[in-house]
Amino acid sequence: MSPDQPQPSAFWVFGYGSLIWNPGFPFTDRRRATLAGWRRAFCMSSVVYRGTPERPGLVLALDEDAEAACHGVAYRVAEDEADAALAYLRERELVSYAYRETRLPLALEGDESVEAVAFVVKRDHAQYRGGLSLAEQADVIATAIGPRGPNAEYLANTITGLEALGLPDPDLDRLSALVRERIGRKERESGV
Repeated sequence: MSPDQPQPSAFWVFGYGSLIWNPGFPFTDRRRATLAGWRRAFCMSSVVYRGTPERPGLVLALDEDAEAACHGVAYRVAEDEADAALAYLRERELVSYAYRETRLPLALEGDESVEAVAFVVKRDHAQYRGGLSLAEQADVIATAIGPRGPNAEYLANTITGLEALGLPDPDLDRLSALVRERIGRKERESGV
């Protein structure tokens, strides 16, 4: 980087799904965090990672909801890693442009407030699947498989990651029970 170019600055990233258990970038601090006005929801079709264009899966996204708050994790990225981390996140999260990169106010554990990079769903994107019932979500998640593995594994990893942070999510637990039931029924029907 030449001296006349602006230096990258440190920043925070909010993780609410796979970034909790697989951030993929170096960070200097990791703290539990809460994002007000947004909810974690399986409201985006996955046609690249946990599904295919022919059989899309579902992945988590931040869906705006004035009454909600999403609990997750915030990562602080150091100044000297900022450019590489942001490039990595954009490549990973903006693969189909169903997310919008934004900066939102985040409450860190310990009553500190910061602005964090977050990727939120675009409701006008073709991959937006808001409004599905838990049963409908379970039907998709139980059967979808993509290049990164089964959609059910993504759900299980997210629940495990949240529990490790001391942040259980009862809605995800209910969804997981429905997914397990559907997988078990399919195995029984196929004689596995």
